[in-house]
Amino acid sequence: MTWIIAQADPGISDVAAWHPHFDVLGLAVALVIAYEYGMRVLAARFAPQGEPAVTGRHRVAFYTGIVALYVASSWPVHDIGEQSLFLFHMIEHLAVSLVVPPLLIWGTPRWLLRALLRPVLPVLRVLTKPVVALLLFNATLGLIHVPGILELMLRSEVFHFAAHATLFLTAVLMWFPVLSPIPDLPRLEPFAKMGYLFVQSLVPTIPASFLTLGDSPLYGMYETFPRLWGLSAHTDQVLAGLLMKLGGGLILWAAIATVFFRWYYEEERNSAADRRAARAAS
Repeated sequence: MTWIIAQADPGISDVAAWHPHFDVLGLAVALVIAYEYGMRVLAARFAPQGEPAVTGRHRVAFYTGIVALYVASSWPVHDIGEQSLFLFHMIEHLAVSLVVPPLLIWGTPRWLLRALLRPVLPVLRVLTKPVVALLLFNATLGLIHVPGILELMLRSEVFHFAAHATLFLTAVLMWFPVLSPIPDLPRLEPFAKMGYLFVQSLVPTIPASFLTLGDSPLYGMYETFPRLWGLSAHTDQVLAGLLMKLGGGLILWAAIATVFFRWYYEEERNSAADRRAARAAS
């Protein structure tokens, strides 16, 4: 990857050179420690008796989420997005908001999630209400694409990390009404889930439209950066807007389809069971 970047534009050596992102690495390590601590220490107290504390499916989902978080938020994706192409910045945003949170929620056993969240459940009951969660996430998503805010993110690594941490946390809240495995924070019914996800798929089209339909680049700093692979700042912005609209929409519509087919399968299974019961009774 270093060779490919350097060959594409020799003047972009800062991006081509690998370097660790200790903030992201620290976050990933903290999540792994909390997870493994739960499996080894909290399981004896909170895990249901007679059931495995964690399944292979849980571990695959959780660690896939951790890997996705680190890959999207470190070299080279983060560095290209911060020093050359807004398109890569958008890849990081989509991963942090639409890929990593559902994987981490899926990957955390119900008992562990409930034990970890117990101290803040009263607050989460408010923050994960569908309207509140949608507003918080989409307000954050909109704010980090305001030109002044985004350019501050490019100037300050600390602010950049804080902004992405806020996006990640509000994305977790946004996904809870769809994926929550704990009764304290109940999930929506299937049709309500589909409506909720449909609304979420529409809202990002507003900032995406500004990116794709604008006649000139919105973010002046990107015009000053080396243009990797010959992409102009305007073309780069249009591609980022299309990714936000089409890529984000594809993920959310895949979630809608999954909810629908699971609901349909459950309905068919229940109907078949009712028919068998009726035949047995007759």
